[in-house]
Amino acid sequence: MPVDRSYIRVKAMLVIPHADGSRHLVSVNAPTVENPSGYHRLIGGSVELGETHREAIVREVDEELGARIVGLKHLGMVENIFRFDGEVGHEIVAVYSGTLDPAPAEEGGTLTESDGSVVPVVWRPFEDADLTVPLYPAGATGWIHSSTE
Repeated sequence: MPVDRSYIRVKAMLVIPHADGSRHLVSVNAPTVENPSGYHRLIGGSVELGETHREAIVREVDEELGARIVGLKHLGMVENIFRFDGEVGHEIVAVYSGTLDPAPAEEGGTLTESDGSVVPVVWRPFEDADLTVPLYPAGATGWIHSSTE
């Protein structure tokens, strides 16, 4: 089912640092017109009517990864205006940090989206200037780096 991008969506996403402090967990997403090699995205999703963004990130991580967040910390908010297959999208994203229990796999991990699709997850280096696969939401970069401080 296509996503309705005719309104501003509210999201909650989590920076999940690896125990070694050099990388964080992201989902691997299929190619788009704008990103023919695909893209990475922070873990999380939409805030549902009647829930806070904090409640949303706890729910999303439980649903997608079957995990509990340890040390949940709100880092800040990001406004993300983007194009997805030529269509404009707009979202306000609450960015959090925390670790997971159980800890994600070193390799071969996946998450399950609300539509039942299974998406790979990988550990993306914090120092990612040499990567060609972009990370979204793009405006979260400063918060991502501050999550390890």
